[in-house]
Amino acid sequence: MSFSFRVDAVCPHTGARAGTLETPHGAVRTPCFMPVGTRGTVKGIHPAQLRAVGTQMVLANAYHLHLRPGEAVVRALGGLHRFMGWDGPILTDSGGYQIFSLARLVSVDEDGATLRSPIDGASVRFTPETAVDIQRDLGPDVYMALDHCPSEPADRDAVGRATERTHRWLARCAGRWREHGGLESGQALFGIVQGGAFADLRAASVQAVVEHDLPGYAIGGVSVGEEPLAMRAAVEAAAPLLPAGKPRYLMGVGTPRDCIDAVAAGVDMFDCVTPTRHGRTHQAFTTEGRLNLRNQRYQQDATPLDPASDCPLTRGFSRGYVRHLCQSDEMLGAMIITLHNLRFFQRLMEDLRAAIEGGTLPELRERCARWTDRA
Repeated sequence: MSFSFRVDAVCPHTGARAGTLETPHGAVRTPCFMPVGTRGTVKGIHPAQLRAVGTQMVLANAYHLHLRPGEAVVRALGGLHRFMGWDGPILTDSGGYQIFSLARLVSVDEDGATLRSPIDGASVRFTPETAVDIQRDLGPDVYMALDHCPSEPADRDAVGRATERTHRWLARCAGRWREHGGLESGQALFGIVQGGAFADLRAASVQAVVEHDLPGYAIGGVSVGEEPLAMRAAVEAAAPLLPAGKPRYLMGVGTPRDCIDAVAAGVDMFDCVTPTRHGRTHQAFTTEGRLNLRNQRYQQDATPLDPASDCPLTRGFSRGYVRHLCQSDEMLGAMIITLHNLRFFQRLMEDLRAAIEGGTLPELRERCARWTDRA
């Protein structure tokens, strides 16, 4: 199956789209949320369980898989799909986020970045070309260009320099991807828009990135410490300018409300550790708000985690039972909440698609805006 994207419906009230992304490992209906499987696994969750809660596509990380076990091992074992036991679409991040998140261990220059491995302290060199080569060997359906995410999104000079470097690196990534056969290789390269919190830099970055005529585009450099309104402004400045016939991916976002706002701005794809990380810290997303299941108030609560949930794997468990597991440090507690959270996010994507198709997205946004955190 070739790689393609089509828009199936557009919300008449906003720029929201419902689409279908075709990949060599199956179709993905958008809006789409990708659970994060950094090292080739979504922590504590079996691939069959990912399917059961509605997951269509997952994300893995090229930097961490390069460190261990190495792309040569993954390739020898049949590529990332067989390695993970996941037969659906996979997207890999290039390592650009680690250049940001591991800044104290990173030295960036025009040619690339040198990182110090958190495993053994060894020096690891990433260039645009090596990032493409590593991801090619891993074998995902979609892989990302190497980008430079600025560490201070409100520092205009720093953002400008990082954004220009991202553009130069993208030209090299695109060239290497085409050397490997481009779409004929069975893998799609996505370019990344930077620009921090500055609308004019975002617009200029969109123009520079789309010149490469890639199969899809991402908005990077958000949810990196800026205020929520600045993040929303960055997305709204970039998303509508991206080509209408290509998928738009917002990297590393986020909370349910972040996703809803971004869908309204025209974004199609998301990834974030939020549902899984919160699951491991015993916090459940529900239509009543976010719950901390370690709290005493749930000790004798026979209510399901969310009475409105349709999760086939978790809806039979009470809050009191899950709290008992969490208090006892039983791994099943974190697993139940993680699965519940993943289903919550996937159900949100399904509801967003239905609202776009039915022209009722404003009503859904208003209903979801009433979600509040609870103790």
